[in-house]
Amino acid sequence: MPHNQRVTQQISLATARRFLAIRHLLAPPRALVATPESVLAVVDRLGSLQFDPLEVAGRNHDLVLHARIAGYRRAMADELLYGSRLLFEAYNKSLNLLPTRELPYYRITWQDGANGRAGQLVNEQAVLAAKILEEITSNGPKSSADFEREAAIEWWWGPTTAVRAVLEALSVSGRLGLARRKGNRRHYDLMERLFPPDLLAVQIPEREQRRHKLLSRYRAHGLLGANGSGELWPGTGAASTRAELRRELLDRGELVAITVDGVRGERYAIGDELPLLGQAEREIAAEAGADGDAQAVGPAPGCSFLAPLDPLLWDRGILGPLYGFDYRWEVYTPAAKRRWGYYVLPILFGDRLVGRIEPRIDRTAGIVRILGLSWEAGFDPLETPGFVPAFAAALSAYLAFGAAEALLPPQDAAHRALFAEVASAVPVSRTPAAKRPRVRAQRTAATARSAATT
Repeated sequence: MPHNQRVTQQISLATARRFLAIRHLLAPPRALVATPESVLAVVDRLGSLQFDPLEVAGRNHDLVLHARIAGYRRAMADELLYGSRLLFEAYNKSLNLLPTRELPYYRITWQDGANGRAGQLVNEQAVLAAKILEEITSNGPKSSADFEREAAIEWWWGPTTAVRAVLEALSVSGRLGLARRKGNRRHYDLMERLFPPDLLAVQIPEREQRRHKLLSRYRAHGLLGANGSGELWPGTGAASTRAELRRELLDRGELVAITVDGVRGERYAIGDELPLLGQAEREIAAEAGADGDAQAVGPAPGCSFLAPLDPLLWDRGILGPLYGFDYRWEVYTPAAKRRWGYYVLPILFGDRLVGRIEPRIDRTAGIVRILGLSWEAGFDPLETPGFVPAFAAALSAYLAFGAAEALLPPQDAAHRALFAEVASAVPVSRTPAAKRPRVRAQRTAATARSAATT
């Protein structure tokens, strides 16, 4: 249909919230079984998962997968990245995990890197770059620790060793790829030894690659608009270029225009996901009693803890009008200016954001400590039907995710009644990992010392 004849579909706030929960595989959460196929299904639905190495509560992409896959363990994604290589890492919105079958669409990322600061650094450090490439070619994957320490130079995040910067620059420009990670240390190898030559040989026109990159942002969130934070759009061109590419995606039916009651401007959904939008409308209508169709009512609401960089949260601007929720990841905010905490996860119940939790995984002690817990105005966790068992199931799943045996709840009296209920709740999930959370009422001396140093 020509652009000027497109029909924009209008939906309610409730339908938009339900649609996002369904298409994000969070209604109910942890509904997928713990298999490599489930990890690939999540990445295929969302297009990309943002990587961040901070692991105080679990790495970001692991938290995204944990919220959707019952019994997920970090080794599952690592095997797909560094074993079977059905996933790969590249810069998209930021450093992202992407489906390897889509690799030809992201060659433009390497081209941009080679034409930008990464390529400039490789040229400036040509002797060192040649030495690194020769060593890797002759002897296989290497990390920065395998080379003599060079003088520090300025790089994206600040001063770092020249070897480390050049290794990353060669990766950003497509000369090297990640063979594996050992902790936060990256081991690099030649790209042609990591991926099949026929895949690397595929050439896709530049405009088609940029259109695919733009589409990846809409795949990730599911209901983005045309603007929003600048963090959403790196690598997709100027605003005018994005507008042209978006029109092409609309004309091709890969995007459809949506307006949401109370939300300014058009939003855009993936064309193939219109059946999910219809499902959301039926569920909301059935719950309101509009059509009397009990079979159309969705599953009982579950509870999940969302990663700070979960694609559902990428558009911070829509969280207010859609959920009445304000959220900012405060790891880079000075402690005195933080409103909620260092590494805080939003709590999703059904299709509503109802609070925030700040967990810490203490692997040495086998404990998950809850440093902070707060609820949105008007939400009472004890009075909301179904919330306590759903919250208990989410805590139980998180304990298993962190390989922990016990939960240390917040020590203030405000949460005592809730955790007394949690301690006796039967988890909703029937997966083998679901067991009643063992809640510790008292701090041990060891965990008190650990908490004091956090």
